[in-house]
Amino acid sequence: MKKKLTAAVMGLAIAFTSLGVTSAHADSKMDQVIDGAIGTPYRIGGTSFSGFDCSGFTQYVFGKMNIDLPRQSSSQYQVGEPVSKSDLIAGDLLFFNTTGAGVSHVAVYVGNGNFAHASTSKGVRIDSLSMDYYQNRYVGAKRVMSDSTYNTFATDN
Repeated sequence: MKKKLTAAVMGLAIAFTSLGVTSAHADSKMDQVIDGAIGTPYRIGGTSFSGFDCSGFTQYVFGKMNIDLPRQSSSQYQVGEPVSKSDLIAGDLLFFNTTGAGVSHVAVYVGNGNFAHASTSKGVRIDSLSMDYYQNRYVGAKRVMSDSTYNTFATDN
């Protein structure tokens, strides 16, 4: 019995370790900007470290890469080139319908199926695109970075 319990605990530890959320390019400039904002609380209309909302967060991240984004998630959805889910790269914007009324949430894809965003309940964090909540609300993705900007900010240098 003790061996089975130990095996079960070890199995869970391995499973939780393998679910660890990491970005594709942990040393990229973009990841450093995002990592610096992790844990910032959510604040509706927020655009700073006193609190970010989702579009304020993406506007902040992309501003650090000299890319101007509109202020609202629905307006951000109007810029860039559409990208299929299978072709996502770090730095692509992800859009979700969380209210039932069209695009209402935006995030930054960081690689390995994960994205950074300002969660209304937990602030700036990284979540998995495979989570049921986000899978069911996914609207699409847009690429707003040029190849040059991607190479400068979103890859390991």
